[in-house]
Amino acid sequence: MEETFVPFRGIKNDIKGRLLCYKQDWIGGFRAGIRILAPTTYVFFASAIPVISFGEQLERNTDGTLTAVQTLASTALCGIIHSVLGGQPLLILGVAEPTVLMYTFMFNFAKDRKDLGQKLFLAWTGWVCVWTALLLFLFAILGACSIINRFTRLAGELFGLLIAMLFMQQAIRGVVEEFGISQRDNSNQTELQPAWRFGNGMFALVLSFGLLFTALRSRKARSWRYGTGWLRGLIADYGVPLMVLLWTAVSYIPTHDVPRGIPRRLFSPNPWSPGAYSNWTVIKEMLNVPPLYIVGAFIPATMIAVLYYFDHSVASQLAQQKEFNLKKPASYHYDLLLLGFLVILCGLIGIPPSNGVIPQSPMHTKSLATLKHQLLRNKLVATARKSIRKNSNLSQLYRNMQQAYNEMQTPLVYQIPSALGLKELKESTLQLASRTGYIDAPVDETIFDVDKDIDDLLPVEVKEQRLSNLLQALMVGGCVAAMPLLKKIPTSVLWGYFAFMAIESLPGNQFWERILLLFTAPSRRYKVLEENHATFIETVPFKTIAIFTTFQTVYLLLCFGITWIPIAGVLFPLLIMLLVPVRQYCLPKFFKGAHLQDLDVAEYEEAPAIFEIQDQQARATNIDGGEILDEIITRSRGEIRHRHSPKVTSSTPPDDIKPCTSPQLSERSYSPRVSQLRMETSPRVSGKGLQSKQTPSPGPSTLGESSHAPSSC
Repeated sequence: MEETFVPFRGIKNDIKGRLLCYKQDWIGGFRAGIRILAPTTYVFFASAIPVISFGEQLERNTDGTLTAVQTLASTALCGIIHSVLGGQPLLILGVAEPTVLMYTFMFNFAKDRKDLGQKLFLAWTGWVCVWTALLLFLFAILGACSIINRFTRLAGELFGLLIAMLFMQQAIRGVVEEFGISQRDNSNQTELQPAWRFGNGMFALVLSFGLLFTALRSRKARSWRYGTGWLRGLIADYGVPLMVLLWTAVSYIPTHDVPRGIPRRLFSPNPWSPGAYSNWTVIKEMLNVPPLYIVGAFIPATMIAVLYYFDHSVASQLAQQKEFNLKKPASYHYDLLLLGFLVILCGLIGIPPSNGVIPQSPMHTKSLATLKHQLLRNKLVATARKSIRKNSNLSQLYRNMQQAYNEMQTPLVYQIPSALGLKELKESTLQLASRTGYIDAPVDETIFDVDKDIDDLLPVEVKEQRLSNLLQALMVGGCVAAMPLLKKIPTSVLWGYFAFMAIESLPGNQFWERILLLFTAPSRRYKVLEENHATFIETVPFKTIAIFTTFQTVYLLLCFGITWIPIAGVLFPLLIMLLVPVRQYCLPKFFKGAHLQDLDVAEYEEAPAIFEIQDQQARATNIDGGEILDEIITRSRGEIRHRHSPKVTSSTPPDDIKPCTSPQLSERSYSPRVSQLRMETSPRVSGKGLQSKQTPSPGPSTLGESSHAPSSC
């Protein structure tokens, strides 16, 4: 994204870039066929369940003024508009926890004032939304989103882990409340007697942990050894929503001699209940708000505008991480402008606004990356098998595969070299064929293993389209009419799903991986090098990693502690934004530049990849379909990193695998820890006694030299 603060330039560039691919956004979605339903259903549950929970929380905090009906309506309305008119279709909109906190604060402020009260609460929040939208317009016009370029992994991954902690906190709090009495309940009811409360709480633990465990397991179904391929694929694609239905059904098993309120279920009025739709005409009452409160609405509007600016932009940034190799342009400025119009619309009809949400947005992108990999793999496997049946040689095989690959791309993809993965596959296989003398011979499994080679070396791409976002928003809207059915879901199932979303957002977060590294026993750290890992583990001393991670952890706990303060809790994004000057001006005084370059790199100071770490005895493994996204890690600069070398095919002998080195590394940045970790021994008891295992490492580095030659393998 261009860093510009010239008025309207950012919006103009965003609109110009997205218009070029708007038609293809729809064509690509429809071409995916029925497979588009897998990421759609996955994101729908990830979006709808938290929104329902937040609606129930608002219903308690606002004395029924706002309910799950309003939060679902806002999420659906904003999602539909954004999927059609928005710039970045990967961004998911929804009512978030900070919005719930702000509306709770504003309700507590309004209800105690005679000239405002609960009657004019929604009318006053309408004015708050008007002021908020004007500030968002100002941010978008002046190019405030350009600051996002300064957000490095330090801020982005810290914010992502903070959101995961908040989701887990909500899950734990919800399970604990299952043992107590809520404010709306009558303590004289049978199901609220101490013995039955304890039984309800224990049953809630079973439902919550049952959903959490089965949902996590179902996401890995493609790697199961049991069942047919189509069954494993079905469970992997639709397992999470199926587990919600399964554990909801389990909750109805204890029916005899059990009070009706056990287990507790969702509470929300139906959309056709008396008074449920009175907020839709709140615009008529906005002029009845005293002028003093209209002007005073600017104060909470400022807090909400800053909150939405940060949440919306960071959610969009995390949905467009470099790991996903997106081909289409970003749209930060225009999306923020559109958010301003959505905020006004929500305020005028009396519902809480929606904004970009985490972790749903990056979860959406990841699910579409899985879809794109499946589509590409199926197309290329079919093409390769057809060519082999026709006794094609390698040249003909790759010509057919390249043609099939290009057919799966959008016109915009041709602006960037799109066949990198196929080129690597071609180079490695042709090298083997030339040595064995089979270059002109018909291709067989000795030269080209269709199942393994294609799956291993396909480039990671995302199915960038608008259809899945639109469909999930329509499904959320359908939940409003399906409220009687939704109220049959136990609240404990919701808490299990909150925990699932928190855990699902952790893979790929280097901050989380460094925390795990700190708790790894020194005698076992060599195992980190035995697997593919981020480059900083080789180039940065462990002491520096520990200090940097400790600073990040303390800052994370500070942000998490702020969220516990009733009103100041909504200001935690300001602490995240403070990391921009801290990273740019303070951290370089305490850490070496080369170390910071590996631990935390911003887009504006990005450098080429330093080196690839390869195990000379690496073996290619067959990663099935969508599981490719579960088998990747990220490096310090965000490049995708597979569990095996992209230069090695299943048919390449181990003797032909050469380690990659780069002339861009200097001995100054080469960590003495590397040789120490390489020589770590692993005590393994066998019939021959203890054996030591040595982990290979790249050669000396030459970072800082004037050479700019590319890495060679």
